[in-house]
Amino acid sequence: MSQNDRHIERRARELYLRASRDVDPVTAGRLRAARRTALASPRDSLARRLAIPAGAFAMIALATLMVWQPAGSPSAPTAFGEHVVDTEPNDLPPDADSADPALYQDLQFYSWLAYNDTKPSSRE
Repeated sequence: MSQNDRHIERRARELYLRASRDVDPVTAGRLRAARRTALASPRDSLARRLAIPAGAFAMIALATLMVWQPAGSPSAPTAFGEHVVDTEPNDLPPDADSADPALYQDLQFYSWLAYNDTKPSSRE
């Protein structure tokens, strides 16, 4: 420390001591109470003690729900982005990406087939 720093430190200490002697009793009492409150050990509340275990439980539950898929939805994506093949027939046409390109060559035939399939059969 330089001589100037020591002088500033000594002057600040003198000012602090003089100011602390001139504080009125009410303010001094409030300052002592505030100091006791600040130095008191922090009290752990019930919410603070349960926050970490509850957060950990929520994270485990979320991870479980993300990985586990119910068996009732066969076309739902799995945890790795794969799709389960739907074995039930449906009325929707196949996806253009997954359909055979040969199906699109004879669209007129399939239209005729669909039209004739809806009429009742007279061969019975």
